[in-house]
Amino acid sequence: MNNPSNDDEIPAEIDFSQAKRRAHHIPDQAATFMPTSIERSVGEYFSDKAERRGIGLSELLTDVLRREIKINEALK
Repeated sequence: MNNPSNDDEIPAEIDFSQAKRRAHHIPDQAATFMPTSIERSVGEYFSDKAERRGIGLSELLTDVLRREIKINEALK
């Protein structure tokens, strides 16, 4: 591990003694980044549909996936 220069040191008033590694809190309604790969034709279809509706691709895909979840839950 490289030793940080004095310019990169954390100020003494910041106390990380009670910190936990990899303990992230993501609020229920927070957007999360999920890199995915889909076939080009599917991506183009949804991109075009989102553009026609005047909404973002992420918003459209979230709506589609929510409907899919609802259908699957109803079929259980």
